[in-house]
Amino acid sequence: MKQEEQQFLNDLDKRLWTMANKLLPMLDAAVYKHVVLGLIFLKYVSDSFKERREELNAAFRAPENDYYLGDDGEELIEQELEARDYFTEKNVFWVPALARWDFLQANAKVALGTVLEVKNGKIYEYKFNGIGRLLDDALEAVEKENPKLKGVLEKDYARKQIDTALPGLIDLIAEIPFKHGTLHAKDILGHVYEYFLGEFAMAEGKKGGQYYTPKSIVTTIVEMLEPYQGRVYDPCCGSGGFFVQSEKFVEEHGGRIGQLSVYGQESNPTTWRLACMNLAIRGMDFDLGKEPASTYTRDQHPDLRADFIMANPPFNMKEWNAGVKDDDPRWQYGIPPANNANFAWMQHMIHHLAPHGSMALLLANGSMSSNTNNEGEIRKALIEADLIECMVALPGQLFTNTQIPACIWFLTKSKQGSRHSAPSSRHSREGGNPEFRNRKGETLFIDARNLGYMKDRVLRDFAPEDIRKIADTFHAWKSDSRHSRESGNPVAYEDIPGFCKSATLDYIQKHEYVLTPGRYVGAAEQEADGEPFEDKMARLTAQLNEQFGESARLEAAIRENLARLGYDG
Repeated sequence: MKQEEQQFLNDLDKRLWTMANKLLPMLDAAVYKHVVLGLIFLKYVSDSFKERREELNAAFRAPENDYYLGDDGEELIEQELEARDYFTEKNVFWVPALARWDFLQANAKVALGTVLEVKNGKIYEYKFNGIGRLLDDALEAVEKENPKLKGVLEKDYARKQIDTALPGLIDLIAEIPFKHGTLHAKDILGHVYEYFLGEFAMAEGKKGGQYYTPKSIVTTIVEMLEPYQGRVYDPCCGSGGFFVQSEKFVEEHGGRIGQLSVYGQESNPTTWRLACMNLAIRGMDFDLGKEPASTYTRDQHPDLRADFIMANPPFNMKEWNAGVKDDDPRWQYGIPPANNANFAWMQHMIHHLAPHGSMALLLANGSMSSNTNNEGEIRKALIEADLIECMVALPGQLFTNTQIPACIWFLTKSKQGSRHSAPSSRHSREGGNPEFRNRKGETLFIDARNLGYMKDRVLRDFAPEDIRKIADTFHAWKSDSRHSRESGNPVAYEDIPGFCKSATLDYIQKHEYVLTPGRYVGAAEQEADGEPFEDKMARLTAQLNEQFGESARLEAAIRENLARLGYDG
């Protein structure tokens, strides 16, 4: 994206968030989130519809266009502009007249009882009973006309009794343009939606983490896995952040929407709706199951074998196994303990992984070393099966919802040498697809605890160069022919004390199957300052003697002052 366009989006984000917060101070973030994000979604479908409608109007009037309808076809043009097929063929949601943004904004402040004229191919009357009720009816109409959105939109604006604030919020969201430079509605509104998700997650604190994974972590995982094409799966998808970032990865490397097939599952109904809207805004084809459901007891994709799996499951989840049998075929490496779902999530993901697939999941640090309740035995079985490809230790304060130290597990069912199946613009610079070397019996450990910067008083973030450092290290370790994204120069893997270490299975066994990166990478080397040892000792000794003398002087002065006050004992 051009720098000017990115700056436009950043400025738009901050302005909208600041103004939106002034409009509904009576609602907490958990409720306000659905009010605002629902309106942003409605603005998106309406803007996309309007954009397509303008394209069609121009085509119908252009003699050189295949859609040309002749010079005397005003009435015919109006009829054709309401034909659903023209929109669905371009994967644009068909928006009935009642739900079009111009209509909603124009009638948000009319008097109760006003009868509105709605022109939807044919004209009908609608009695206005408040803007909240109008929004609910508009969303109902959108769902009815687009089966993909059935059960997705939250239609309870009237119940919230915020009609006095809604017109101002509608006017504010109306300021979001559906075009700017090369950006279209999908780009702009998708960006705003994602930004607001992050801001609401921070406002909600602990609860916000249930649906939002920090962007820096999502980006790190996506950059390491490189989901260029194939089936992508997230069994606890939250608001869909991994899918959105995967799509961005494809676009940034010269691919196109459609190279990824998106599969997800989410048990929380409101979060499931957020994810569906988040993906719909971007025009992505997705399957998040027929309904929100528990991954453990109502797997929505039982036959799926995914090429890439990414997840941020709840850390150390307790009492997860109600209705799950001990002989479940997913528990190939051991029965997960009832008081901690970490290895249940992991084995569920392994079960759904394709033979040459790769996966990554965030877990609490305890997963790397715990030996309680069969966890040590499961970890040992995973290591012996040679599934663990890379372990990344993360710095603290990356999450809005927890201070529990976290790590990323990367697993694959195949460490054999293979040719990368998906060329990208970066790969083409390398002169073809890189070979993955045979990595059998090896695991890479990366200690990233010292990376990142403090974004504010409480939150840490990764800079782009931090993510590049981690991803380039992983890619160089996997292959002998990788190039740096920043410089384009070849990058050969080497162990770096304090940061990364490639360890053999035997070495891991000697460490009793503990996977904490700090055990393997060791301490960072200290740079020599060039000062001879004898000179340094003489200088430091003289400095210490000076400090001892100053200490004695201060002690004498204090005792003298105490004596004057009569405390000379």
